[in-house]
Amino acid sequence: MFEGPAFVIAIIALSIGGWLANNWIRARHGYPLEDEWGGKTARPVVDSKANDALKAENAELREQLAHFADRVKVLERIVTDKSINVAAQIEALRDENEIKTLGSTAREKEAK
Repeated sequence: MFEGPAFVIAIIALSIGGWLANNWIRARHGYPLEDEWGGKTARPVVDSKANDALKAENAELREQLAHFADRVKVLERIVTDKSINVAAQIEALRDENEIKTLGSTAREKEAK
């Protein structure tokens, strides 16, 4: 009854199954896990300062993403609008810049 390679394979299978069940229960309840040499692998300690820094960086990156999303919307609008409308908007912006430039040079002359 307890002879041959089938018995050895059954013992190995039961040992592996027990090891897997043990590690599953340990992981589920937060205990350190066993590695293949019987050592323990503890969970990494979470540094709250590092975690806060990552959260701040994440918030900053989300703001940048929102900013770039707005820019992409503007670029999409420019690409999909008729070229006449875009040309008129560009000329209007140029006119605004010229008015600002002329106004600042006139003030500089008055100051002298």
